[in-house]
Amino acid sequence: MANLLIRDPFLAAPFRLMDELLRTGNGNRVTGFTPPVDVHETEDEYLVKIDLPGVKSEDVNIEVNDSVLSLSGSRAPDETVTAQLVERPYGTFARTLTLPQGVNSDSIAADYQDGVLELRIPKPAEQKPKKITIGGAGNAIEK
Repeated sequence: MANLLIRDPFLAAPFRLMDELLRTGNGNRVTGFTPPVDVHETEDEYLVKIDLPGVKSEDVNIEVNDSVLSLSGSRAPDETVTAQLVERPYGTFARTLTLPQGVNSDSIAADYQDGVLELRIPKPAEQKPKKITIGGAGNAIEK
């Protein structure tokens, strides 16, 4: 999985965590969040899952530019009643992933179900494992 680099916003901006903790809105509510991301690798693809509970699919933006996959969007606060306690963050979010060279951005598939965004990113042909035969024609050993 060394070929898929996750750009962690906390590492890119070391004081961002403090900014997020101190950021306030109405009633000291946090107005932004960083959704958790899982990346799994199979022989043929990368599977990226992003937890976005309460976010409508039309409020999610997915773009690829120069091998960088950008996810952004927003979750609106529930303003229908007066809140007694608010711990769930709302507002905008953004995550970026650096894709391996050669990924065809047109072949990336996105699915959104039960608050989980799932991206399937096919590996480039040259990145798939290749079997090498050891020995001559008579005594081939696959490794």
